[in-house]
Amino acid sequence: MGWTQDRLAKIKEWEKECKWENFVDENLINDIIEKTQNPSKEKVLAVIKKAKSNANTGKMLSLEDTAILLNNTDKELDEEIFKAATYIKKEIYGDRIVLFSPFYIASPCVNDCKYCGFRASNSSLSKKILKFDEIRSEVEALLDSGQKRLIAVYGEHPKSDYEFIAKSVREIYSIKKDKSEIRRVNINAAPMFEDEYKVIKNEGIGTYQVFQETYHRKTYESVHPQNTLKGQYNWRLFSLHRGLNAGLEDVALGVLIGLYDHRFEILAMLSHAYSLEKYFGISAHTMSFPRIKATSNSQKFNPYIISDEEFLKVIAIIRLMCPFTGTILTAREEPEFRDIALKKCGISQTDAGTNIGIGGYSQTKVKNDLTNQQFKIGDNRSIDEYILSIIKDGRLPSFCTSCYREGRTGENFMPLAKNATIKYLCIPNGILTFKEYIRDYASDEVKDIGENVIIPKYLGILKENLPKVAQKVEAMLKDIENGGKDAHI
Repeated sequence: MGWTQDRLAKIKEWEKECKWENFVDENLINDIIEKTQNPSKEKVLAVIKKAKSNANTGKMLSLEDTAILLNNTDKELDEEIFKAATYIKKEIYGDRIVLFSPFYIASPCVNDCKYCGFRASNSSLSKKILKFDEIRSEVEALLDSGQKRLIAVYGEHPKSDYEFIAKSVREIYSIKKDKSEIRRVNINAAPMFEDEYKVIKNEGIGTYQVFQETYHRKTYESVHPQNTLKGQYNWRLFSLHRGLNAGLEDVALGVLIGLYDHRFEILAMLSHAYSLEKYFGISAHTMSFPRIKATSNSQKFNPYIISDEEFLKVIAIIRLMCPFTGTILTAREEPEFRDIALKKCGISQTDAGTNIGIGGYSQTKVKNDLTNQQFKIGDNRSIDEYILSIIKDGRLPSFCTSCYREGRTGENFMPLAKNATIKYLCIPNGILTFKEYIRDYASDEVKDIGENVIIPKYLGILKENLPKVAQKVEAMLKDIENGGKDAHI
């Protein structure tokens, strides 16, 4: 029996013995969507008010509350949703944007998902797993751009299994260039068994990310062929339950917008967050909501297209429904859209300087070569160009990894986010990481705005609210000017 067949048999056995309760009640979700059609202005405003109060309590909205927002058709009330999303995000995290870069390490995959460029049947894709010297070259190129945070991405394949992932993470952390290093490696990879998660955890990974893609069973089955590893719906549905049970501290949810009705998907993802909270006392660290984009040799299926206008509202509603959860907007979207979303939707994290080609950062450097990457990206700006757009709007770019190294993860992180006190760590650490970027990598324009506008602005916020912390940050800033690095609180 081959690797795939053997693993599939074990997965099916696990599904028979699954101890967790199914949390996606399709009938319930559909009923809620139906009964909340055309909500009154009073109902929408009441939910918005509740969401804003939840910013300081750590509560999530109910399915019905969230459906009321999703079903709103009043454009003026949409603006109130955007205002609330901005308020909630600032109340919890401050006006900082955490930056990371995706790092695609392995594209071969045994699955055959219709929407994915990595699918096994895609003969147009040049499939490759990076060797360790190539990983080193990629990481050094990312360090040269100023990046400190990665999410490593792997196709599901015997040659990129949990042991390979663990070794590659160890390699990434070992790489130093000009006294700089990657300080946080998050993971986007296939679901695992608990003993496999434990091996990955031992390498000091950050957040483990598994997207359900679609929570709608019939749609899931139509785009994920049966008797493939990814074709096992329940195995994937409880992947992060297994991860937390194995000791992972931070996990991330996601749906692929366009596979099914986005209202159903958002309510199901909220149900997922509730289930994690129920069993483990902590919910999703982040949520992602990428839209389907073009791939090489695309297969035909009927996507649920969502307009830019509707998508912006969906992103904002996700902030309202789970106020303490980080929200990630990816470079799949065009620059103009991303800039608007940052202003209106309460986004807390984005990728920057993105190249998702295998070997793209150091070798080919070509962007949107669909023979070498999973899908088409929309935002090709460099990290410095992206930072410039952020600071021109008065926001604080951050490469912060302090929570992870100070043990503020999982159950130690959630209370800080739920009580809206985490911003008093996010802001000082954002200032410090931005200062280090300015010293070592920034263009003259970024340096000028950063030194004369952004850092004084956010240092002023600290002086007003936490003067002792501000004094400590000022001392650390002087240390960075004198060559210090990795200053954090």
